[in-house]
Amino acid sequence: MQLDSRNVSVIVKPVCSAVLLMVCTMLTSTVSAQSCKALVATGNPEYPPYLWRDPDDDNKLIGANADLMQMLAKEIGVSIELKYSGPWGRVQEEAKLGRVDLIAGAFFTQPRLDYMDYFYPAFRETRSVIWTKDNAVFQYKKWSDLKSRLGVTVINNSFGDEFDRYAKESLKINTVPSLEQALKMLALSRADYLIYEEDPGLAYVAKLNILGLKTVNPPVSNESLYLTFSHKSVCNTGEMRGRISKAMLKLNKLNVMNKLIENNIQVWRKQTK
Repeated sequence: MQLDSRNVSVIVKPVCSAVLLMVCTMLTSTVSAQSCKALVATGNPEYPPYLWRDPDDDNKLIGANADLMQMLAKEIGVSIELKYSGPWGRVQEEAKLGRVDLIAGAFFTQPRLDYMDYFYPAFRETRSVIWTKDNAVFQYKKWSDLKSRLGVTVINNSFGDEFDRYAKESLKINTVPSLEQALKMLALSRADYLIYEEDPGLAYVAKLNILGLKTVNPPVSNESLYLTFSHKSVCNTGEMRGRISKAMLKLNKLNVMNKLIENNIQVWRKQTK
């Protein structure tokens, strides 16, 4: 049996195209991985003891998450620069645009999946709480207790998908650029309550020497902090994601964050005296 040369041509062309596409994809991935000599990370700059601006270099972030990134860099053999990219809302915009590679600490939300990959497991669990004045005239026991009150928080902050949906539908919460501004608004009774993570809030209350504020139970949410990777990062390849995932698994098993947080609480206290 003989094949018509025209049929052979029809068969060969798609096969060759498919092989060529596969080879080009593999080469592109390899080149991208090899060209990724350094990673740029950023995060929430008002987040002690996890992250805050270095008083000796305003363009740099320090803290427990920054120390974790340096440990990660050693594991994957690629340097990681922790830089200040603006307030938290701006940080997320930088990740969307691919101007930074990693965010060193973000809660999970579905909208963020549109522009970031998450590394599992989370490297830290945190509590988000309601802050009020000591003489607050209302009691908080459940989310619905906030319905008739005016709240405040930081722009683009998330407290878990469930609470975020409830807040959008049922609560009145103003947003401001910084935690410092939010705390001062609460202290001046320009808001009835503040929603924010407990540890960073306590650190800033001490730094600003604000008296008369308290946290109340139960927490709004218990959330996990994740390392994330911008979709638009030129370093975001399957090979690099695999290296980072393995390294983060190893560091999680070693429970390194507990010691890093203890150390950085002391650093923060010394700097704010």
